[in-house]
Amino acid sequence: MAQPVLVTTVVGSYPQPDWLVDRALLAKGVPRVRMQAMWRVPEPLLEPAQDDATIVAIRDMERAGIDIISDGEIRRESYSNHFATALDGVDNRNPGVIKDRNGNETHVPRVVGPIRRIRPVELRDMQFLRRNTDRPAKITLPGPFTMAQQARNEYYRNVEELAMDFAAAVNLEAHELQAAGADVIQLDEPWLRNDPEGAKRYAVPAINRALAGLTVPTALHLCFGYAAVVKHQKPTGYSFLPQLADTTARQISIEAAQPRLDLGVLAELSGKSIILGVIDLGDPAVETADQVIARIRAGLAHVPAERLILAPDCGMKYLPRDTAFGKLCALSAGARAVRAQLA
Repeated sequence: MAQPVLVTTVVGSYPQPDWLVDRALLAKGVPRVRMQAMWRVPEPLLEPAQDDATIVAIRDMERAGIDIISDGEIRRESYSNHFATALDGVDNRNPGVIKDRNGNETHVPRVVGPIRRIRPVELRDMQFLRRNTDRPAKITLPGPFTMAQQARNEYYRNVEELAMDFAAAVNLEAHELQAAGADVIQLDEPWLRNDPEGAKRYAVPAINRALAGLTVPTALHLCFGYAAVVKHQKPTGYSFLPQLADTTARQISIEAAQPRLDLGVLAELSGKSIILGVIDLGDPAVETADQVIARIRAGLAHVPAERLILAPDCGMKYLPRDTAFGKLCALSAGARAVRAQLA
């Protein structure tokens, strides 16, 4: 069935229930290594509990009227650690430590050998999603540049080689997800903004290697970090955006509502579809349809309707569920209203 113009989607995650995860522990930061203590359900019952919570997320997205849905990333402790720590070459028993620009230490995957994907990681997730919805379905993977930035490299000669092996692992996974029925495959690359000079050297080749040979629509998500984690004022522009025109990703997903992004930059991506963030996840209030309509109209001033896809700014996992659901309903209502005006 053909999709309408101004199709709606999610970036990836949806709130995990309080009975499934310790949300107070989750709120302390975005884990880069495994955080088993986050789960409230004991290991023998964890997988069926995650399945039940995934059904809740799927049904919420369907009820809200979202056109392209995800599994809510319910089985993940974070958007990146679920995949990165499942790869051969990573020592999960002895994680590494890196410091950010402020000197804060973070535990990260420690790379001690060649990065290889030795088994499917998200295949069951995609199969479960496909069995439980008849809507177009998106699944997300961490991007190779971001995973390389989030790792302690103790094996490769340089970070570029590490990123390319992460890309090869992502590519193997993505092809299995496509075969399992994924309608859209998205790479999450928020760290492109953290190291724009490094991104200029090797991000585009790594991203293109990760997406090589895929035939379904592919997306690349950029953001300034979860609103619940990044408390300060977000930038109003991306330091690494025009270069993404050279990626093979068909869609570029950007955070625009909360940072009040200057949408004039979208002219540099005229060959891409734009997944535009029109839902502010830093504001606990649910948007009105009129607010969403105004943000959609701002996007249409720079991108034609056939190339504009509408979404929240970022993943919604840190929001209360009722807030997330209300915001998705507002997204759908705004999209319907603008479609009617365009008809």
